[in-house]
Amino acid sequence: MKKIVLTAIIAAATAASLSAASLAACAGCHGAGFEKAALGKSQIVKGWDEAKIVAALTGYKDGSYGGPMKGVMKGQVAKLTDADIADIAKQISAMK
Repeated sequence: MKKIVLTAIIAAATAASLSAASLAACAGCHGAGFEKAALGKSQIVKGWDEAKIVAALTGYKDGSYGGPMKGVMKGQVAKLTDADIADIAKQISAMK
């Protein structure tokens, strides 16, 4: 039983650190509050709703979305899972 609980705690901590790291990577270009146009070329994502963020990140990942930043963003989201994308979208959309 202790082994199962410990495994669950480690899995939760890993998931939390992954999404935090992913969000930190985003903030590097978009700003801590997602108030910046990344590299002066992207749209400002602060204020976007969750569905719009998911659509954009998914589109960057599959190559169906994006303008000047398409190549940069495709590399940034390539390893994100659908759950990672949903989590990131939820966190960013909550920033008002």
